Parts: sequence; C-alpha cells; structure tokens
Amino acid sequence: MIIKSLIVNNFRVFRGVHEIDLAPRTEKKIESAKPIILFGGLNGAGKTSILSAVRVALYGRIAFGRGLSTPEYQKELDALIHRGVGVSDNKSSIELVFNHSHNGIESEYKVTRAWERGKRDKLTLEQNSKELTQLNYDQCQSFLTELIPTGIADLFFFDGEKIAELAEDESGQVLQTAVRRLLGIDVVERLRSDLAIYLKRHHAAAMPANIQTQIAKLDKARLNAEHEAVELTNQASLSRAKIDLVAKEIDNAESELSSRGGAWASSREQEKAKQLTLDAERKQLEKTVRSEIEGDLPFSFAPKTLQKLLTQLNEEKATKQANSFNKELTAFMTELTWKLNAEMSDATTAIETIGKCLHDWESNQHNTEIKLDISDRELSQIEAQINVQSPVSFNRFDKARQRLAEVEEDIAALSVNIARAPEQEQLEIQLNNVKALTSKRTKAILEHKEKTEAAKRKYREAIELARKIQKLHDKHKVAFNAEASLSNAQNAHIMLADFSEKLTAVRVKQLEAEFIKSYQKLARKDDLKLSARINTTTFDVELIDDKKHAISRKALSAGEKQIYAISILEALGKTSGKKLPIIIDTPLGRLDSKHRDKLIEHYFPEASHQVIILSTDTEIDESYFNNTLFKNEISHAFEIQFDGATKSSSLKRGISGNRNQKLHWR
Repeated sequence: MIIKSLIVNNFRVFRGVHEIDLAPRTEKKIESAKPIILFGGLNGAGKTSILSAVRVALYGRIAFGRGLSTPEYQKELDALIHRGVGVSDNKSSIELVFNHSHNGIESEYKVTRAWERGKRDKLTLEQNSKELTQLNYDQCQSFLTELIPTGIADLFFFDGEKIAELAEDESGQVLQTAVRRLLGIDVVERLRSDLAIYLKRHHAAAMPANIQTQIAKLDKARLNAEHEAVELTNQASLSRAKIDLVAKEIDNAESELSSRGGAWASSREQEKAKQLTLDAERKQLEKTVRSEIEGDLPFSFAPKTLQKLLTQLNEEKATKQANSFNKELTAFMTELTWKLNAEMSDATTAIETIGKCLHDWESNQHNTEIKLDISDRELSQIEAQINVQSPVSFNRFDKARQRLAEVEEDIAALSVNIARAPEQEQLEIQLNNVKALTSKRTKAILEHKEKTEAAKRKYREAIELARKIQKLHDKHKVAFNAEASLSNAQNAHIMLADFSEKLTAVRVKQLEAEFIKSYQKLARKDDLKLSARINTTTFDVELIDDKKHAISRKALSAGEKQIYAISILEALGKTSGKKLPIIIDTPLGRLDSKHRDKLIEHYFPEASHQVIILSTDTEIDESYFNNTLFKNEISHAFEIQFDGATKSSSLKRGISGNRNQKLHWR
C-alpha cells in the first residue's frame, strides 16, 4: 500500500482546503523511492490532525474506539470541524488516495468522508477513478476495513507518545491479547481447562463428607449460575438475531420505499419551492434580456461598421467647421477689400497677395462630402452609445443570457425529479412500516443489551463459585486409585501442558527473533548485550541481561519503554505479513540523544516502503536532518505553520535551519 495524497477541508486546525502530497519520490540514479515524508511543527500546529485524518477517513466510527453510539460518533465528528476566526461553514471533509493490492491486483482508491455539523457523515469510494456506486455507506466501510483491518493498522498508524503505554501495561493484557490473536494457540488451553474440570469431579470422591457436601452445594449453585448464564446468553443471541432480522426488514422496506420514489418524495416540496424561485428568476432574467435588446445592446453587434460611422461623422463635423470658417473669412475679405480700396490709392497688390494666400489655404483643406449632416449634440450621444453604453449593456446581457441558460437547465432537472416523485399519500404505508420496524429494532437492541449484561453477571458469579470450589479441592486433595479414564485424563492433561509449552515455543520463535533483531538495532550500545524472550505463560516480552536475568519494565526509563514498544510493534508488523506504510506521531519525544540516533539511523529508513513522520521542532533538528543515512531516505518535507490570528494552520514545502536549532521550512 502507498498513500499518494491526503486532502483535508476545514478539519481541526486546517482552515479551508489543504492538499498534501504523500507519495514517495523516486531517486533516478538508483531507481528506487525514498520512503520518508517528514512533517515538522510546534505542538498544537496540526501534526496529530494528519494522523487523525488518515484514521477517520479509513475507519470512521471505529477510529474513535469500538462501542461508540451514533450520537457519540456525531459528537466526535462535530468536534473535528475547524472553528477558526471568521469561519461560518460548518462542514468538513477528508479525501485519502492510495494504491493497494487486493487479491493480487493493484488499484488506486480514493476515499472521501464528508460531514456537516449535526448530520451523519457521507462516505464515497472510488477505484481507479470510478466511483463504486453499487456500495452503500456500510458496504464501503466494510470494504475499507477488509482492505486494512483495524487490528493490523494499529501496528502501523500510531502515536509515539501513547504507544509507550504498551510497555507500561503491568498486567501484560494488551500484548497478551495481541500475541494470542496473532498466534492462535488458545485452542489447547481450552482443552486443558475442560480436562481440569473432569479431574476435579473425580478428586471430590476421596474428600470428607462435609467437604463433599460443601463442594456439592457450591457446584450446584455454580451449575445454576452457568445454566442461567447460558440461558441469558441464548436469549441475548436471539435478541441479536432479532436485531439482524429487523435490520434486514428495514433494508427491504427502505428499498421498497426507494423503488416507489421515496427518495424523490422526501424532497418533493423542496424541489417545488426551488422551482418556483427559479421560475421567478427566469422571468426577471428574460425581462433583463428584452430590456437590453430594446436599449443600447444592438450597438455592440457591428463594432467595425459603427467605428466607420463615427469616423464619417467626425470628418463631416470637421468639414462643416471648415466651411463655416471659410464663409466667415470670405465675408471678412470682402469687407477688407472694400476698406483697402477706399483708404489706399494702390491696394491691388495687397489684395491679390491676400487672395492668393487664402486660395492656397483652401486648396490644402480636406473636405468630406456631407451625407448625414447631424448636430454636435447628436454626434456626442451616438459616440456615448457606441463606446460606453453598448459594452456595459452587452456585459449585462451576456451575464443574464448565461444565467438564464443555467436556470432553464435547473428547472428542467427539477421538473424531472418532481415528475418522478409520487404523492406523500402513496408512500404513507411504506413510511409507517419503516417507522414501526425502527422502533422494533430499538426495543430489540435494548433487550439484547439487558440480556448480555445479565449473562455477564451470571458468568462472573459462576467463575467466583468455581474459584471457591478450586480452593476447597486444593486444600483437601487426597490420594486415590484412579480408574483408567481418570488416569488417561490426567496423562492427557499433563501431555497437553507439555504440548502447549512446546507449541508456544515454536510459534513464538519468529516473533521473538524479530523483536530481538529490532530491539538490538534500536537500543544503545550499553544494551546490546541484552537478549529477549517471550514468556510462554503470560506471552509478555521480557528483556534478559547477560546473566540470563529478566529485567523489570518498571526499571526502564520513559525512552527505553518507547524503544521497547516500537520494537514490539515492528516485530508484530513484520510477523503479520502486511506491507503497509507507517505513520508515527511524535516519534522522539521521550528519547535521549542516543536512542534518537538509533531511530534516525536504523528504524525510520528501514521501517517500511513509506514512512510518514510527524515531528515537533525540537525532535528532528538539522543535525539529524543532515545525517546521511536519514537524509538520503527523505523524499520531501513539510512545515506546519500555525497562525494565531486566524487560529488555523497551513503547510509549506521545504526545510532549512541551523545545528541545535529548530528546523525552518520553506
């Protein structure tokens, strides 16, 4: 599996849409991908949000823990919606794109999980860019869970701080459960328990009468408790079966409702209201279009011709101005000639010279033929209509035309939907049936819960009585001559104990070897003499010193516990045979410098084919970033920057910094 990208929208500290490229880059020289994608940022910047987004996208409700009710799950989802400054969109979504081989065929999957505040989340799944529409929500979720089982994923997607709790579990229950489930050796233990019960009954024959009476009384009470527990368990199973049966009936009823147009009917009134709104908008848009056509719009249809018209009109204007001037000048010259003749005895030469100059000036004037002969006011009005008003009119017309086409298309689609929808009265029977079945299922769930709790109480009572009986057996055990069957049972019980021990030793050998290999490469030099073994009684992993003494985990430092836990996870992961990416949040928080060096050099570069590290600015500084073994395996890096003004984070590509300082990203 390779995670290619993660897109979050209004998720936790991330405001708006953020697309994160997670696909490892390929080194051309060696033609292999660098596995490490590094994220850095301050506490609270959003590192854990990336891990949470992957888990929520894949597992939905299960990402928050099993047994979560629908209202509780909704509350958890609502808490993930971004609440930064100025955000009013109460929506959030996650898209996860990854390659995964299923049944030997590799495909690209895209998971999209989206939700609104107070509403159920929506889940869609695409395979090779094609949405798997045949799968409903539950089927999509089941498909994802089958691709990457949550029990396996917990070994690969983990918080470096919280995973250390595995080493701090003094009861060993967490690891014991994981190992038993992985190795599957509980069958022999159940057989030994059955034989032990058989032997206890025969031991009772040689005990004093008063002890036998006491044991018989306790055993009768135990049998009654077991009988009641079994009866209650059967009733709980019937309730469970009833829940499943009613659930199928609900599915069938909802399918019937859907086939009769229930999905369309539920939104019929909304569709009608929307259609009325769109009809009103269409009328207004048509009015706008007609108004523009009747106004200045036609001037925008022939721009070249209208520009020629403006040229002609301006030239005519100039010609008319020239003609008017010539007329005035001619009158002036007539008056001037008369005055010159009257006042000068010889004015002929001056008059001829002036006349020649005027004639030459008139010859150089460009006169246009007056065809349209409009006034200057009319010319200004035409110029405004062509150059100013018509472009504005065209923009209004074009927007109205485009929106009108969209509205008409929407009205047509709504008409189809409304035509599909039957009247509410036609679906009344189906709707009432679904409501009745839902109520029936709720009662069955409550009954199942009540019977299950009662059965648990009776089982606890039976176990306590069995312990009391065992104490009496241990206290008053005496020798007796066993019959052949008893002898065989005793021999079988001993043989099974030996067989269980040897079987366990064989089955845990690989796990033990993987743990030792992982721990020794991650531990400090002082600890390299340490070995390890898996306790076949508790299935706990024990560290062994050079004198073959077990080391108490209580004596381990916080960092050593984290190394211990990571070694267990790596061993379990390799034993599981799953090839999945590793996402680790706050990987170095509890570690000293030597342990950090080990993880930097020997864990991250080798842990998987894709390792996504979510680090604080104090965990991985430039000294680690420049470590050859680590740096050469880094595909690319991001910085998560938190903006206190908007209460939101953003991602930037790149990295820089100084030794012993936090990393600066660019």
